[in-house]
Amino acid sequence: MTANRGVQILMQGCTKRYKNQVVLEPTDLRIESGETLVLLGPSGCGKTTTLRLIAGLDAPDAGRVLFNDEDVTALPIEKRHIGMVFQSYALFPNMSVQENIAYGLLVRKMPETERKKRVGEMLEMMHIESLADRQITQLSGGQKQRVALARAIAPRPRALLLDEPLTALDARLRETLRVDINALLRSLGITTVYVTHDQSEAMALGDRIAVMEKGRISQVGTPQDIYFRPANRFVADFIGTMNTVGQNSFRPEEVRVVPLAQASMRGRVVSSFFLGDHNRVQVRLDSAEEVVLKLPSKQSFAVGDLIGLEVDAGSLAC
Repeated sequence: MTANRGVQILMQGCTKRYKNQVVLEPTDLRIESGETLVLLGPSGCGKTTTLRLIAGLDAPDAGRVLFNDEDVTALPIEKRHIGMVFQSYALFPNMSVQENIAYGLLVRKMPETERKKRVGEMLEMMHIESLADRQITQLSGGQKQRVALARAIAPRPRALLLDEPLTALDARLRETLRVDINALLRSLGITTVYVTHDQSEAMALGDRIAVMEKGRISQVGTPQDIYFRPANRFVADFIGTMNTVGQNSFRPEEVRVVPLAQASMRGRVVSSFFLGDHNRVQVRLDSAEEVVLKLPSKQSFAVGDLIGLEVDAGSLAC
């Protein structure tokens, strides 16, 4: 299957209310052709509403949505040529795996020979060739999600929209599918909008991340921008852990343990947890402020130990 650079998506001043409650404040958002943009935030922040406006499942109360230079605000979902994948899979239980994948191609009246070839490509791409004739009820959750992805991608849509697609799966399976989805999106080069509340998922998959809070976009940037240069306290706290001492903020991994005579901060260990690849240590400073450290797994301390700390000047954010 050849790469598809996808469509540029532009939201201009889009707002949405449900039952007199504003769920999306006036929102401007540009999603570049071929990029994966992750909408990240807590439940009720407006990320799924944003996705639904892009999809055409809902219409904005104000503003407009453009695909490239085409105004699609009034265009229904079936005419936007997009693929969608949901948490609930939304597969047809009365059809086999290959029949589910072929469904969108049948709707588009693709000739049978080409249709069979495309379905074969999708089965191979998703590593589910052996499941072609199985009924949906015979599949595991991970297998169902692979079928849902294959069905969404088969018609070669202009954009792919994914709404919390891995939430229902166990942690290990989520990690496996996250890697596979990332490789898939990179190979296709399709414009993708991915909704999640999972920070790790967002950091792993997004070319850029739009962090949302209370119906607004708080910050849009690369994973590195969001993590190391958060625009505000909400973003800083939502993405990982942020320590604050006085007017300075820094991440747990940016703190070093140094001899007391060389330390700019000192304190006593309140808790220490071995987490395999690192130790998570909480320290109460002499100033009574508490900070969290991420230390190498072989660098351990006992509760009550007095230790000295130093933060690299370049790591401090005010």
